[in-house]
Amino acid sequence: MSERTIIRSGESATTTTAGALPLRVRSRWTRILLSRDAVMFYALIAVVVYAYTQVPYFASTQTVGFLLLDVIPILLIAMPMALVIITGEIDLSVASTVGLTSAVMGVLFQAGVPIGLVLVLCLLLGTFLGAFNGFLVTTLGLPSLAVTIGTLALYRGFALVVIGDNAVANFPQELTRFSTSKLGDTGIPVVMLLVLVVALFFGVLLHFTPFGRALFALGFNKEAAAFVGIRVGRAKFWLFVSTGLVSSLAGIFWTLRYSSARSDNATGIELAVIAAVLLGGVSIFGGKGSIPGVIIGVLLIGTINYTLRLARFSDVVLSIVTGALLIASVVAPSIAEWARGRLHARRTTRLELQKAAAQ
Repeated sequence: MSERTIIRSGESATTTTAGALPLRVRSRWTRILLSRDAVMFYALIAVVVYAYTQVPYFASTQTVGFLLLDVIPILLIAMPMALVIITGEIDLSVASTVGLTSAVMGVLFQAGVPIGLVLVLCLLLGTFLGAFNGFLVTTLGLPSLAVTIGTLALYRGFALVVIGDNAVANFPQELTRFSTSKLGDTGIPVVMLLVLVVALFFGVLLHFTPFGRALFALGFNKEAAAFVGIRVGRAKFWLFVSTGLVSSLAGIFWTLRYSSARSDNATGIELAVIAAVLLGGVSIFGGKGSIPGVIIGVLLIGTINYTLRLARFSDVVLSIVTGALLIASVVAPSIAEWARGRLHARRTTRLELQKAAAQ
């Protein structure tokens, strides 16, 4: 006959079952305060406090404005990218989508097309580029890594064909001013309100809808997810469409912010996006992650890069730091998992020896 006893002490509890080893259960608040998202938030606060007290010119509303303007494209693209990676896929073509969108935007505007129609066509272009990735991955069954490496080069090449080495400027001043305008004296860009809407949409989609819960199942086991009725191909197709659409939106913002349409706009930004997503707790193997964690990851990597730039470190150092954070975000969870396994094995062995000695 089994016997179950629960002993509570402070915020922790210990559960014992006859014939089984004691199991320590943490309270809800303890789990939240020690979660991956919480640890990343502590790291963000530590970096901000250090920069605020040690780096000249960081403590100003102007710095807040430029920092947030820098992270807006990364934050936008990181939202759908997080969902894609949670399903076990990846999209490396996002920066090239930004570049091609910028090039097409410049050429169409230079040709006299009304700016409103230009913006709509650019969003449709991003949707089509994302759908093309989704078609190759879900319909033809090709690996997303190989597909999006190919379209990374393909889309960037199309951008060069469309606009060449030229740059188009002189976009409507009301739009360029709006892209960098601030909320009063806070230094916070007005565009952040749009970014918050996008983040809220993907947060609700991932955490509060059956579709979002299905994405975690896809990341854990695609065959099992299909067995319980989840339409794997359709879900992944629409995620690639969303990355294309949001990347084109980031391309429009990039072009208006710098008032310059060029084929090499946002080159290499995919590295920062993926590093921020993984740093925010999304597993590169799929099945794990959260939108709040991704937002913290983007802000952390953006703050580190901006602080280094204010401290007059070169772009080479920024690339090294970004690459190091990317590797750390992949390796650290595996090391932590290995350490937890070792500790659990040692604890299990010790308790079994104590149990045998007692008998």
